[in-house]
Amino acid sequence: MAGRSGPRERGVIRKTAAAGLKVALIYPNHYYVGMSNLGFQTVYRLINNIDSVVCERAFLPPPDGGKTHRVLTVESHTPIQDFDVIAFSISYENDAPAVLSILETAGLPLSAAQRGTSLPLVLAGGVLCFLNTEPLAPYIDLFLLGEAEALIPRFFDEIDLSRPKREMLLRLARRLPGVYVPAFYEPRYHADGTLAAMAPTADVPATVKRVMVPDISRLPTATTILTPDTTFDDTYLIEVSRGCPHGCRFCSAGFVYRPPRFRPLDLLDRQVDEGCALTDRIGLVGAAVSDLPGIRELCGKDRGRDIHFGFSSLRADALDGPLIEALKKSRVKTATIAPDAGSQRMRQVINKGVDEAHVLAAAEMLVAAGIPNLKVYFMIGLPTETEDDVAAIVDLVKRIKHRFLKTSRGKGRIGEITVSVSSFVPKPFTPFQWVAMDEVKTLKRKISMIKKGLKRTANVRVHADVPRWAYVQALIARGDRNVADILHLAHHNQGNWPQTFKESAVNPHFYVHRERDFDELFPWDFIDHGIDKAYLLKEYRRGMAGKNSAPCPADPAKCSLCGVCKDLPTP
Repeated sequence: MAGRSGPRERGVIRKTAAAGLKVALIYPNHYYVGMSNLGFQTVYRLINNIDSVVCERAFLPPPDGGKTHRVLTVESHTPIQDFDVIAFSISYENDAPAVLSILETAGLPLSAAQRGTSLPLVLAGGVLCFLNTEPLAPYIDLFLLGEAEALIPRFFDEIDLSRPKREMLLRLARRLPGVYVPAFYEPRYHADGTLAAMAPTADVPATVKRVMVPDISRLPTATTILTPDTTFDDTYLIEVSRGCPHGCRFCSAGFVYRPPRFRPLDLLDRQVDEGCALTDRIGLVGAAVSDLPGIRELCGKDRGRDIHFGFSSLRADALDGPLIEALKKSRVKTATIAPDAGSQRMRQVINKGVDEAHVLAAAEMLVAAGIPNLKVYFMIGLPTETEDDVAAIVDLVKRIKHRFLKTSRGKGRIGEITVSVSSFVPKPFTPFQWVAMDEVKTLKRKISMIKKGLKRTANVRVHADVPRWAYVQALIARGDRNVADILHLAHHNQGNWPQTFKESAVNPHFYVHRERDFDELFPWDFIDHGIDKAYLLKEYRRGMAGKNSAPCPADPAKCSLCGVCKDLPTP
């Protein structure tokens, strides 16, 4: 049964409670989703690598006819409120509301200010937290901002729960980069509701520096627990890189994980061998997998058995004969490419760096190599998008289908094209953080255009996200601390968002549909990623002008454009 350790899980770490500090690591979604997340598994391993700490996993209980169930850990079925620390690992905005549900199910006060020393310390980390903490700030004692390998060992070396809670939190906030304690900061607002300042109320840094690992070449990151009860079904995941050199202007990962870092081929080769001892499915994970030096050699090596490689991302302009041959050897049945926009104009706005010729050539090469199915990702609602740009998505898919069909006939088999359409959400620390999100009704109309335009196209399926959920995502991504009140009301209304928005004294449109002034202070500006805000604004203006920007150079020491690399230690 998913959610209970047993024969369907391999690699569970078991430590006795006598080991010391007890941590309940929680992914605020169901087991199937949480165990598909490599970052969550990595944090689980890193915490358990500390001799004085025992870490167990917990997840949002599955729905059961409206009944409320206690949140128990997988390893020992212990209620999470019995642990010393409750640690949330949060990757996505739409998982944030579940944090409140889990705290309430545990019988804990939602407000951090109401939880005394006798109750567990509640902390949170993950990529959502180093994008924007504020909608969750009143509910969390402490945030860890940055990459786990650089944060976790030192944090657990410094934590001392025998001290008075405020004293301990103050000590951590002063001593450790990446530690953010919301109780020590007060947001102040202008009369129009925009943020005027994020003012420290104690002797803590005015900005909190996101902590990163400059060199990941000696830090392997791979699946800790293998289970069929995940999206990837007994696949051994290996992180090959962090960050992305291409700088797509909508993508937060391309900016907050700067500089892009790739693991060396010899390390990855050893990890693939380790994975092959457990399963015949290997998943290579990263924002720019096809940019990995040596990927063709890694996938093409003879390992004495059939290995099925999967890839989290492949750029259309990176596909060539050797890489296609590696995919073919892996017996990949479905490949994924992401043009992201239908028109060349829009691809220049977002700095995609891929043109239609790349996309069509990639489709043709993949089918010719015997890979019968294709997934194609697009985004709607991007800045400056017109109906002509939306129509261009339909036109491009039809041209892909034409190449696809022509080549498939020669193979004697016609596969399927799946078109995935998502709604653009402006994210913090990207060049598009100033823009407004499209209205829900506009997004629905654009989705309808695409579905109608491809309705009669055989072997093409269209899947689109739900714009109202994209709206909630934008609210949490772009909100300040006042949005915490909306989250609380949504929790009270058991996730009924339409009712919540009607009742809310805080206007959600203010955060979602408002274009930001260039000099506006953002709720996330106190987090220091090392990126110059002036650089992001310059990139925004280049995007509005339809100008491309060059990718990050291979040598970070030779670049000073965005500001991140100027403070990197010299190798």
